[in-house]
Amino acid sequence: MTFPIDAVRSRFPALDHRAFLDAPGGTQVCAAAIEQMVAHLASGTANAGGHFATSQAVNRLSAEAHQAVADLLGGRASEIAFGPNMTSLTFAVSRALARNWAAGDNLIVTRLDHDANVAPWLAVAADRGMEVRWLDFNPDTGRLRLGTLPALLDERTRLVAVGAASNALGTLNEVPAIAATVHANSAALIYVDAVQSVPHVPTDVTMLGCDLLACSPYKFFGPHQGVLWGRTDLMEELQAYKVRPAGIKGAHRFETGTPSFEGQAGVLGTIEYLEWLGREVNPTANSRRSRLLAAMAASADYEHVLGERLLAGLARVSGLRLYGPPTMDKRVPTFAFTLAGHDAVAVARHLAERDIFAWSGHFYAVEVARCLNLENHGGLVRVGLCHYSTSDEVDRLIAALEELRT
Repeated sequence: MTFPIDAVRSRFPALDHRAFLDAPGGTQVCAAAIEQMVAHLASGTANAGGHFATSQAVNRLSAEAHQAVADLLGGRASEIAFGPNMTSLTFAVSRALARNWAAGDNLIVTRLDHDANVAPWLAVAADRGMEVRWLDFNPDTGRLRLGTLPALLDERTRLVAVGAASNALGTLNEVPAIAATVHANSAALIYVDAVQSVPHVPTDVTMLGCDLLACSPYKFFGPHQGVLWGRTDLMEELQAYKVRPAGIKGAHRFETGTPSFEGQAGVLGTIEYLEWLGREVNPTANSRRSRLLAAMAASADYEHVLGERLLAGLARVSGLRLYGPPTMDKRVPTFAFTLAGHDAVAVARHLAERDIFAWSGHFYAVEVARCLNLENHGGLVRVGLCHYSTSDEVDRLIAALEELRT
C-alpha cells in the first residue's frame, strides 16, 4: 500500500512549513508520547514501590514501558533498562563490565562511531591498562574495513564496540557479520550503539548476535530517554554500580535512582504510535511485535525512495561532495557533505534562514572528522530524513543548496 504520509504527519504537532531535516540529532515527538506524558503527570505521579494508588499506577506504567520497548527490540522486559540517555547508560555499563578486566587485555572500537560508543571504552582501557585496537573505515565508501577485524581479535579481547549505523555518514553496518566474526575468533562481548538504526530499520537483538545494545527514544519520535538491552545471562552476572537498596533483577540493576516515569510514559506512547502505523500498513499484523516490525519495514521502504530522491538531487549541486555510501544500499537516510567555497556552518545558516533545519560540525563523531581531514575545517553539513519527511522538503533542500552554486 502507499505509505500514509499525511496521516503520519498529522500525528506530530510540531510539523508545519518548517523542514525538520535534523532527525539524526533528534526527531520530533509524536502526539501519543506527549499525551501519555501529560496524562501521567496530570493524574498524579509518585515513586515506585508504594501501596497507594499513584505508586501502583507508576509500577504498572513502568512495567508496560519496559515490555513495549522489549517488543520493539525483540527482547524481554527483564532485559531492558531505562536511563537518561544512551551515553550515560554506556558509561555505567562500561564500569560494570570492566570490574574483571586487567592489564594485557584489549578491546576494539571503531573510527566510524559516535563518541558515546568510543569514549567510555577508552576510559575503561586507561583505567585498567588495556590495549585499545581500532577498526578503521574506508573514507571513500564510508564502510568499515571488516576484512581487518579477525586480525584485531585474540584470546585477550574483552569487548568489541560498534555502531549499527553511523550518525555522521549514514552507513548501516553489517552487525550480524561482525558478530559472527567476533564469535569465531574470540570470546569478546559485542556492544552495539543502535541509536541511529532503531528509528529506520526493524531491530531484532537475537538476529544481530550482540550481547548488549543501547538506543535513544528521542531519536525515534519519543522523549529524552536512553534504553539499554542486555542478554539475560550476562545481566545476571554483572555487578552494576548502584545504591544498595536498588533492585538487581536483570537489566533493572542499571536503573539506580528514581527514573523519569513521565519519560517512560512518553516512550510507551511512542510505541503505541508505531503500533498504529503498523496497523495502517499491515492490517493483518496480530501482535504488538508484528505491528512494530510492519511499521519499521514500511518506514524503511518509504525512506529508501525518499533517500534516492535526495541523493539524485545532491548529485546535481555543483561543488557538493557527498561522504559515505553513494546509494541507499546498506545505509540509513543520513547524509553528510561539503560544498566548495562554503564552510559547513555557513551552509547550515543558509538553510536555517529558509526554515530548513540541518546540522554542521562533527556531531560527536570525532574520529570520522579526523579520518576525513575535516576536523579543523568546519566539519560536515548533515541532513537526515525520517518517515515523516516529504519529497517536497527534499526538493526545497536541493533548491536552497543550488542557490550556493560556485
